[in-house]
Amino acid sequence: MIPAAHPGAAGTNLTGRVAIVTGGGSAEGGIGRSIALTLASAGAAIAVVDLDISRAGEVRAVIEAAGGRAVAIAGDVADAERCAAMVGEATVALGRLDILVNNVGLSATATSLTDLDVAALSRVFAINFQSAVAMTAAALPHFTAAGKGAIVNIASIAGMQAYGNIAYGPSKAALITFTRETAVMHGRDGVRANVIAPGHIQTPHIAGMMDADMRRARKDIGPLGVEGDAWDIAQAVLFLASDAARFVTGVLLPVDGGVSMVGPMTAHDLIERGNPA
Repeated sequence: MIPAAHPGAAGTNLTGRVAIVTGGGSAEGGIGRSIALTLASAGAAIAVVDLDISRAGEVRAVIEAAGGRAVAIAGDVADAERCAAMVGEATVALGRLDILVNNVGLSATATSLTDLDVAALSRVFAINFQSAVAMTAAALPHFTAAGKGAIVNIASIAGMQAYGNIAYGPSKAALITFTRETAVMHGRDGVRANVIAPGHIQTPHIAGMMDADMRRARKDIGPLGVEGDAWDIAQAVLFLASDAARFVTGVLLPVDGGVSMVGPMTAHDLIERGNPA
């Protein structure tokens, strides 16, 4: 018989595992919600962390209605003390901790240094970067005690290339570098840390920011000629969080339909050519 997986791995089966997903109470079609539901469908118990307890509760109810286990936890991830408390609440409620997904993120409108609001910049870094540091610091003792743990951070292709935003891209670049440092510093503790960079993903949040012409341009510029959705990100998280990725750590995985590898002149040609799809 041909083996279906590494003999020391369980593939993407997460039965018996516990995962925390920050920003897990997003609307239907949102990345956080899709991650929480995907990990739950693979067998994990989920701590749904969100600033709004009612939104977290909605996702918990969906998971429980399907026969899964979940707990809803409210808190501001910009508060390091609250991050530590939320990790504690999750482990008390669900018994252990195996997976941490730092998904929560905040965009910003500052596009130049001349109109920069320093307080807004600090808030973006607090949500997009410092929250992941605080959540990871709180989760690490649980991982090291078990000798195993998986961290998946959600960055953006804006952290890989200049996107005309002085706050958002740099905060995501910091998250990417932090992930690599975590992987190196705690690999011998059995901890894997990887980061996903979504790009050209259609979510309810993005839908309110883009008109039809902007969406057409996003499709035209990508090699695949289509947008992605939150489930594409969730499937990547499932892989990286699972034993199927047991030998994968410190990796930056763009999930963007290949757009981040397209050079500027090629992008121009693709848009001029249009998309017959």
